[in-house]
Amino acid sequence: MKLVGEGRRSREDNDQFFTCSLIDYISRKTRNVRSAVVNGLGRENIARIYDLADVYHCDIQDRVADDFIRESGLTVGSFDNVGACLYSIPTHWDIGKVYMRLIRMVAAEEKMSRVDVLMDVYNSFVSPLIDDYNSSFYYENPGYIFECYRTGEVL
Repeated sequence: MKLVGEGRRSREDNDQFFTCSLIDYISRKTRNVRSAVVNGLGRENIARIYDLADVYHCDIQDRVADDFIRESGLTVGSFDNVGACLYSIPTHWDIGKVYMRLIRMVAAEEKMSRVDVLMDVYNSFVSPLIDDYNSSFYYENPGYIFECYRTGEVL
């Protein structure tokens, strides 16, 4: 059932979208691959971000990111997919939407919690493909990205 004022996406999708976008924001800020950020934050922090996404969304994103970076001890790495991008750079919101859609589809298919699926997706072979902004993978059809994830190979 859709709540009044809920918008185009469900609350669950909005919370997932914010969580994935924040992960990308932190990744860019710390110059780490997305799996390193997800693993560095840990399941407990990811679950907290997801559960409190509506609260964190109202705060300054830099402050929220800095708090989680500090709390989880994330350090600056050398991965810079933004600097290496030869074309139009997708925003962290754009990439958050790609991950949100994939996680939603996998969670529905596998009957798993979105936080558990998030941990799996960011540690899968598709994450580096999504994060290569010089390829076309991140803006492929969401169903195609899902099928690649599901089959374990680029189709």
